[in-house]
Amino acid sequence: MRRWPLMSLLVAVPLLAAGCVGKPADTNTGQNADAKEITLTISSNALEGGKNANIAKWTVDYVIPKFVEAQKAKGVTATVRFDGNGADDKDYKTKVALDLKTGGGADVQEIDGIWLGEFAQAGQAKPLADLVGQDKVDAWEGWSKIPSAVTALGDFEGKRYGVPVGTDGRVLYFNKKLFTRAGLPADWQPRSWDDVLAAGQKLKTIPGVVPIQLNAGTAMTEATTMQGVLPLLVGTGKPVYDSGKWQGATQNVKDVLGLYQKIYSGGLGDPLLQQEAKGRDKSFAQFADNKIGILLESDYFWRAVVNPANGVAKMADRDTAVGWAKIPAERAGSGVGGQDFVSMSGGGIRIVNPNSKFPQQAWELLQFMNSFDATKARVSATPQITVRSDVNDDVLKGDPMLTYVSKEVLPITRYRPGLAQYTQVSSALQQATADVVAGKSVDEAAATYQQAVVKAVGEGNVATG
Repeated sequence: MRRWPLMSLLVAVPLLAAGCVGKPADTNTGQNADAKEITLTISSNALEGGKNANIAKWTVDYVIPKFVEAQKAKGVTATVRFDGNGADDKDYKTKVALDLKTGGGADVQEIDGIWLGEFAQAGQAKPLADLVGQDKVDAWEGWSKIPSAVTALGDFEGKRYGVPVGTDGRVLYFNKKLFTRAGLPADWQPRSWDDVLAAGQKLKTIPGVVPIQLNAGTAMTEATTMQGVLPLLVGTGKPVYDSGKWQGATQNVKDVLGLYQKIYSGGLGDPLLQQEAKGRDKSFAQFADNKIGILLESDYFWRAVVNPANGVAKMADRDTAVGWAKIPAERAGSGVGGQDFVSMSGGGIRIVNPNSKFPQQAWELLQFMNSFDATKARVSATPQITVRSDVNDDVLKGDPMLTYVSKEVLPITRYRPGLAQYTQVSSALQQATADVVAGKSVDEAAATYQQAVVKAVGEGNVATG
């Protein structure tokens, strides 16, 4: 039997019982609302001295004592415990699901946004309004500080289940030195896929340079989907899951595969790079070495890859040599919602456990953890994009790239569908790009992809038009 690493840290009064042990909350949203002694538990996949250590430290050193202090000022004696885990994401998900299914688990749970739909469909997560009342949910000031595109991460089938924790955004990075040599502008902003391809053709004239790196194939796993297929799909006007159906061999999918074909069959990308186990890392190194002109990546690339201080592929002149631009839709206005530009984001959410004996106070804790002060404290050591625009305005003002993502990209972004079948669909998309890079026709690759999706989700759940 697997043993889970567990850390329990108590503040205020001795722990009498875990926050979720006992009769679970029901539709009586006033349950224990006026309690003067409460016990709550926070859980996330973080562990002091281990995985996501900064989150564990912030929870223990800032959130718990500050929240207990705030409750004391209201005449409430609070005990708050942190259950920290250092498991891989798959094992952590299994543990959380089992806890929720058996009536246990922490009062405030942090989960990956792509798990939400699965948990909701299984009844393991419930809308906040069902747990604490719609009026209490609507009253939180934080909603007005989070772009609506980002709050969608915590929504499922039109209902709000949680608050987004963190997020990111994807852009096109470009090497300004190579652009100068190719006669391209330093303030480049393509407005269609054709504009990107045209820039690639100019970069192709520079010997030894790969014009465009667009992640493809199965070796790059989810990076292919998130830094390739999905941003392009929303640029065609349809996300991978829309109106209750997964995209099969639709024209949208074919258009995306057609772009891959133009890049890799047209000599604008390196097809061999997509087949290497360390291909993505190699692409990072090549970009930093001025050998890749355009690359689609998240803000992680700026913060942690080409960061001249501590990046994995340090670029001493990053601040002057690296440019960024929004990802254009296939053509102007063809993106989801009629957008000219698009993006994809990842991120986690915090939910209130339906089993909590103190749902109202758990909601107060969740609001506190996502307040301006708490969010700022969480990223104070290493500034990064948060879901709150007011915090971003404060902590990112010294970083033009991260500020750009916060202001220009987050309001137009989209997220992966939080459904269990997504991983299988994602794998099928990766294989479809691998097929095209290997030389198969778009129609052949799309047909094989559709067969895989039908097998995974059922023919009635696949759109083909």
